[in-house]
Amino acid sequence: MNEVTHNGRPVIEQRQTTLGLYVTAKEAYDMWQTDPEGVTILDVRTPEEWVFTGHPPMATLIPFAFMAYVWDDAKRGFTWSLNPEFLDMVKARLAPEDTILVTCRSGGRAAMAINMMTAAGYTRAYNILDGMEGDEVKDPDSVFDGMRRKNGWVMSGLPWTYELNPATMAVPKKQEMGELNSGNTAD
Repeated sequence: MNEVTHNGRPVIEQRQTTLGLYVTAKEAYDMWQTDPEGVTILDVRTPEEWVFTGHPPMATLIPFAFMAYVWDDAKRGFTWSLNPEFLDMVKARLAPEDTILVTCRSGGRAAMAINMMTAAGYTRAYNILDGMEGDEVKDPDSVFDGMRRKNGWVMSGLPWTYELNPATMAVPKKQEMGELNSGNTAD
């Protein structure tokens, strides 16, 4: 089996896609700048990630999965549930022949989303391999050891924002839940 690489660097299995189309965050931004009308940046992170960690101002949000808020002791984290409307939402906004640059936190969910899109006929979906937050720093002497502070959209100095625009976000209809009315208008 041949090792999958992009620009001479290995692509870890969790980030590989059936299409085999890959870019770094910097390459994705350059592609978008060259053809902003013909290239779409699709962010498949959760709405919480979009809101609280920021996003590329030119991106469209269609969540691939949601945090289920159920703790998993074995994984030492929360479980995920797939967005059952993901593919329908993608089809409503993007054509199978469109050039789509897909991002998530670090490339794993983007790969899963691309593979689902490919099975539905999409042919030009690229995985932004380093995602928004990039790779983990692996240096026990660094205060950033274990944190995602290496490459990625943000660490590459690319434009990102916290500004929200409903026209750029596709999220499933709200389920009825209690409403929080904070006394702090900055929340």
